[in-house]
Amino acid sequence: QVQLVESGGGLVQPGGSLRLSCTASGSIFSIYVMGWYRQAPGKPRELVATITSGGSTNYADSVKGRFTISRDNAKNTVYLQMNSLKPEDTSVYCCKARTASKEFWGKGTLVTVSF
Repeated sequence: QVQLVESGGGLVQPGGSLRLSCTASGSIFSIYVMGWYRQAPGKPRELVATITSGGSTNYADSVKGRFTISRDNAKNTVYLQMNSLKPEDTSVYCCKARTASKEFWGKGTLVTVSF
């Protein structure tokens, strides 16, 4: 079993930055991929970024050059550094962990980009 807890969401002005954190506990050694997803009201859920246990990363085209996903194995934590934020980035951001047999989701953290 894997438990995920996100933090770091909040209100930020356009052009600002936030860093989200996702800390995993439980059977953490069975995780081979972790990622960030987002879903805004009235819009479908979309993949934002992923990182493998080996450190390989992938990003949605809409966030390339602005967002960076990273990990700290000692802290069992994955981060999403978000720069140059736009109003369209406003969403609930959820962390996901995948094992060989199933996937686990955090409860999400709200990011609001607005004046």
